[in-house]
Amino acid sequence: MFEKLKEKLNDFKKAIDEKVKTVSGAGPGEAGALPETAQPAPASQPQEAAPEQQPPAAATQQSAATQQQPGATQQPAAAPQHPAAPATPPERKPEKTGVLNRALALTRGEVVLTEKDLEGPLWELEMALLESDVALPVAESIIATIKADLTGQHKKLLHSTGDVAQDALVDAISKILNVNTLDFDEYVRNHARPVVISFIGVNGTGKTTTIAKLAERLKEQKYGVVIAAGDTFRAGAIEQLERHADRLGVKMIKHQQGADPAAVIYDAVQYAKNNKKDVVLADTAGRLHTNVNLMEQLKKIGRVVRPDLTIFVDEAIAGNDAVERARLFNDAVPVSGTILTKADADAKGGAAISIAHITGKPILFLGVGQEYKDLKKFETQWFLDRLFER
Repeated sequence: MFEKLKEKLNDFKKAIDEKVKTVSGAGPGEAGALPETAQPAPASQPQEAAPEQQPPAAATQQSAATQQQPGATQQPAAAPQHPAAPATPPERKPEKTGVLNRALALTRGEVVLTEKDLEGPLWELEMALLESDVALPVAESIIATIKADLTGQHKKLLHSTGDVAQDALVDAISKILNVNTLDFDEYVRNHARPVVISFIGVNGTGKTTTIAKLAERLKEQKYGVVIAAGDTFRAGAIEQLERHADRLGVKMIKHQQGADPAAVIYDAVQYAKNNKKDVVLADTAGRLHTNVNLMEQLKKIGRVVRPDLTIFVDEAIAGNDAVERARLFNDAVPVSGTILTKADADAKGGAAISIAHITGKPILFLGVGQEYKDLKKFETQWFLDRLFER
């Protein structure tokens, strides 16, 4: 799982590792040395070695004229008041400070990386993220966070200096995945009954199977579950969902094909209220964002039923296509969170990061197999552990 993204992140860690070793291994003649203009003169060097200052020509002529005047008192030649000494170069304080800063950091077992040090590795990392289905705005956000975290900061030299890069990567990805977090189990436990959850997405992404998996999970937690067959558009959709409901022993509310899906879900909610059921899981027709009628249907469901949660379902392996669909669905019907199916076959791993960033909503679950129990609750720490093998 996520092998390609894991490999790319490790490459970045190695690149930063090499940079850290280069900076920390610089001798006195390299990063730790003072600029030549700031070096003190050796004590053994005689003062005569400094270039002699010649008085201005006008002053010499004036002195000669004075000596030739009869009766004039002989005066010793005075030093010129304004000698034309060679111009002293201005102090290069920023450069001196930067060099001293890096040199002093090394004496404390620290290293300071500059923007120039990071330029190459960050470029390679951005390309690697894009290749791993991380959307461009998301990749740029990660790069900006890492750059701000590493540039000019004093970092302790560790036994594994690649940890400097890993800490920055973990920080950048965590900031994306931990925005607007939602604990699904806690939400269901504390919310008024029944909790109404609608599922949206395109056909063929595992939406119906995901509803069945979540029904199994809620049943195991001793919740009463009702399924609403709200996909009245696709031929066979009602029968497919009914087979899952029968296997699980869960009540399903259905109408005939072509019926108003808002009415189906409304009836399911009323059944749940009358029979003291805890959760309603409502299927909806799979649709493309370009199908205006079906998108309007989703908005009608929102007005009539007012679901407590709207969950977007798509495939992790769909990559940037899934990211774009998540953005478009979220624009039409704001989602509460995302479930990504087929995550066990996802070698890249970028879709989860991108969808969380694009929608501003959390990843709730990952589908990791074909069985009903193969639904993994998404946790940021678990995801990071998979990426960095911690």
